Amino acid sequence: MNDVISPELAAELTRIGIFLFVVLLVIWLFFANTIRNTLKLIAKENQCILPNQAWFLAIPFFNIYWNFEVARRLSYSLNNEFYDRKIAIEENPTLRAGMTYAWSYLVYNFPLPAFWRMLGMIVSFVYFLTYWFKINQYRVLLLEHNKWLEAEENNSKKHEN
Repeated sequence: MNDVISPELAAELTRIGIFLFVVLLVIWLFFANTIRNTLKLIAKENQCILPNQAWFLAIPFFNIYWNFEVARRLSYSLNNEFYDRKIAIEENPTLRAGMTYAWSYLVYNFPLPAFWRMLGMIVSFVYFLTYWFKINQYRVLLLEHNKWLEAEENNSKKHEN
C-alpha cells in the first residue's frame, strides 16, 4: 500500500489540503463578519442572536449545527427590526435560503455515498452564495434606512432653528 502514493505526492496533497482549509476558514470569517455587521445594525431588543455569536460559524464541525441557529435567529432578528422600522419586506427574510444552505451543508458533511455528498456540496455552495447575498442586501437596506433617518433628523433640527 505504501508503494501507491509517493512521499512527495503525499506531502503535496497535504499542503494542498491545508491551503484549501485556510481558504475555507477565511471565507467563513468574511461570511461571519457580514452577519455580525448586519446584527450590529439591529436594535438590541430585536436581536435574537448576539452579533459576536456569528463568529461561531468559523468553527469547523460546530458550524454544521450553528448554521441552523443563525439561519433561524438572524431571520427573526431581521423580521423584528423591519417590523419596528415599518419597512415592508418578505416575512422571515433570509430564512429559506439560510435553512436550505444549512441542510445542504449537513448533507455534504454527512458520511453518505459520493454522489449525495457531491450534490450536497453543489447545493450548499449555491445557497451559501445566495444566502450571503441576501444577508448583505438587508444589511445595505438597514444602512440606507439609518442614513435616511439621520437626514430626516437633521432636517427637523434645521426647521426648529
